[in-house]
Amino acid sequence: MAAPKKGRRPTGAQGRPGRALAIILIAMVALTAGMFLTKQTTPRLGIDLAGGTSITLKAKSEPGKPDAINPTNMNTAVGIIERRVNGLGVTEAEVQTQGKDHIIVNIPKGMNEQQAREQVGTTAQLYFRPVLAFTSGEPAAPNASPSGSPSGSPSASPSGSGAPKAGDGKKASPSATPSSSATSQGRALSEALKAPGSPTPSPSASESKKADDNKAPTPSATPSPDAAASALQAKFAALDCTDEKQRATAAQGVKPEDPMVACGQRGDTWGKWVLGPAAVNGQDVDDAKGQIDQQSGQWIVTMQFTDKGADKFAKITGDLAAKQPPQNQFAIVLDGQVISDPSVSQALTGGNAQISGGFTQQSAQDLGNMLSYGALPLSFQEDSVTTVTAALGGEQLKAGLIAGAIGLLLVVIYLLVYYRGLAFIAIVSLLVSAILTYTIMALLGKGIGFALNLPAVCGAIVAIGITADSFIVYFERIRDEIREGRTLRPAVERAWPRARRTILVSDFVSFLAAAVLFIVTVGKVQGFAFTLGLTTLLDVVVVFLFTKPVMTLLARTKFFSSGHPWSGLDPKRLGAKPPLRRSRRTGSGTVSAPVDAKEA
Repeated sequence: MAAPKKGRRPTGAQGRPGRALAIILIAMVALTAGMFLTKQTTPRLGIDLAGGTSITLKAKSEPGKPDAINPTNMNTAVGIIERRVNGLGVTEAEVQTQGKDHIIVNIPKGMNEQQAREQVGTTAQLYFRPVLAFTSGEPAAPNASPSGSPSGSPSASPSGSGAPKAGDGKKASPSATPSSSATSQGRALSEALKAPGSPTPSPSASESKKADDNKAPTPSATPSPDAAASALQAKFAALDCTDEKQRATAAQGVKPEDPMVACGQRGDTWGKWVLGPAAVNGQDVDDAKGQIDQQSGQWIVTMQFTDKGADKFAKITGDLAAKQPPQNQFAIVLDGQVISDPSVSQALTGGNAQISGGFTQQSAQDLGNMLSYGALPLSFQEDSVTTVTAALGGEQLKAGLIAGAIGLLLVVIYLLVYYRGLAFIAIVSLLVSAILTYTIMALLGKGIGFALNLPAVCGAIVAIGITADSFIVYFERIRDEIREGRTLRPAVERAWPRARRTILVSDFVSFLAAAVLFIVTVGKVQGFAFTLGLTTLLDVVVVFLFTKPVMTLLARTKFFSSGHPWSGLDPKRLGAKPPLRRSRRTGSGTVSAPVDAKEA
């Protein structure tokens, strides 16, 4: 019975190099096609390369808080603003402090700059306030009073349950009433301000008739409501929310515990509200996000409160649920403006709730982003907005690319001189790695908002050395096998397991360093870490699916297998030992014959 042959060529990927090459070829074609189909043929550039918008925010001193502007609050504000901007997909935005009371926000060109500006500039505290009255945004007519009709706003419900559908979205117009009705509503508003958590009394028919009967020609004969309510009602009637200046100043100097008037936009129109004292603040919101409701297929905003916030929210929604529109609504107020005013039909307990009705994907995600990152420890004003040119970054990029090209040229020259024919495999492998890196970076610009900045370019240049090092490790293992007296084909297969372990350990260390750097840093350094990690992963892909299979195929050609002097695998040049031999008895003597490494 014949003994099994030793040293048989292993099966699997090593024995089927064509399969591995087909996989990487398909991947390259798919990535390239995706790049052209999405029209993302170039990577998105960071602000230092493409320019963009630089926003300077100045912290404002607030009455009663002389020491609020301090390093702790400024750093907290930087973190919140950075998360808020990154929530829009602007992953390469830079947010940093400057001096004692300024924050600089750099937004790369090509991002949704206007949207980012709106959310960056909206930096005041976030509050949930009960709605006391609502009407259109224009100044009230002399005989007009706040409308008590439903406002067609979204509705709030416990998270996970089917939310009631909102109204048709049409804004209620003010209704003209006699002056006695205005007096009665002023009295009702006064009562609401005194006890915002209790139902607001409405004027009865007898009261209205009595007011009409006692109507006097002079204002002094008219019953006067509470002075604070009267002043607030006068401010509400005079407020013109279509005037940008009035919108900006309507909430100035208002404390959280005080009632207020506020403006807000509904579609293309403006509305104005009378709001009670803040019941919940933004710090009580643990998480919020816009998402699709699986049951209705509509966009909703889900909210999750902290333990303390859940108790506050349950109490205010329980109070509001017993009232009539619009006083069964709570307004979400950010920077003194109403961004949403959902109605409540039941007490929302459990710390979770959802807002539904009339949302688009963009509006739902924007509201979720504001709720998640809206609470800042300071108030800010937009000090300046400037356009950043890419002139300096372009010059630095040009110098960096020249340096990278010189370094790459020196690497190629070294490979050609030292490895000769093997240099062809290394150069083509580098080209494959470059194609994969470029296409992935171009697609990630739209996919995750990745922007290529100068440090990221440096990371790509450093990756050239990491990739070349993997090729050198494998080539040297093959040459070691040849020095031991083996022919090329068995040398390629025997060298691979040892080279593979070394390459994986080396790339793992590089990837781990990149991952740690990405986690613990921010801004531009993250671009360097991300690129370094990406190219390190691609190095493993290229070596396993391209370099090794190509080396297996070329080992079968005469040029390499015969050890041509220009192949880089010449046994004489490498100082190889004589071929391994074994003795075989024939008759009374012995015959020695060379033994191929496959049988050794």
